[in-house]
Amino acid sequence: MMADLKFQMSERLSKKSRERISSGVRGLDEMLGGGFPPGHIIVAMGGSGTGKTTLALHYIIDGLLKGESGIYITIEEEKESIISAASAYGWDLEKYIKDNKLAILKLDLSDIKTTARRVKSELPKIIEFFGAKRLVIDSITLYSIMFDDIIERRIRLFGLNKAIKNAGITALYTAEVNAQSHLNSKDGMVEYSADGVIFLQQNECEKNIKLVMRIIKMRKIQHDRLYRPYEITGEGILVYPNEMIYSDFGKDVDISIAEK
Repeated sequence: MMADLKFQMSERLSKKSRERISSGVRGLDEMLGGGFPPGHIIVAMGGSGTGKTTLALHYIIDGLLKGESGIYITIEEEKESIISAASAYGWDLEKYIKDNKLAILKLDLSDIKTTARRVKSELPKIIEFFGAKRLVIDSITLYSIMFDDIIERRIRLFGLNKAIKNAGITALYTAEVNAQSHLNSKDGMVEYSADGVIFLQQNECEKNIKLVMRIIKMRKIQHDRLYRPYEITGEGILVYPNEMIYSDFGKDVDISIAEK
């Protein structure tokens, strides 16, 4: 009987370990072995024009199409701009907003400390109200760098992460890269506190701009670690998970990020 109980528990744990939340991006799920692990906080990190917001929209719309409610927190762009960006790919967010399946929230950074306290205390209530399964914060960089003190910045970021973890939601952050080190975020913290890091990059190759993507880390799962090409098309992001990048990309990756 004990053996049967152990087998059943093992089966449940094995099934849970195989569960995935789709990124909504063709090709990226293949690199992840099916998608994001539930409850993870993932950061999509890259420079301007690499498609970070587009990836975030993919993630949200994929959940909505599956009947999952979502919350999109925008820090730089206005709500109307996010709706317009989605519309350019043929995604109608307004109908989901009207049906209370999607909330797009614009944070006020004029009083960042008050905003930070409200986000930490009110976000779990909003998640519960909407029954949300997916969360986007676009971008976490702007939220974080508003705190001048590095220690306070770390405390606020980890406090936010803890609130999201306790809510049991799967979250995707976007983050800007450091101008001097493109493999690190601008605040130098979010990639270490997140469960997963997806790096997006533009490269000039023979006078052409090439977009490449790499999963630097994704805790608890096996995943593709190579650079893969992708495109931003009229229908969004398309990743080519079986194509190789024959270049010297990745030689400066901070391996400590992948191991933490």
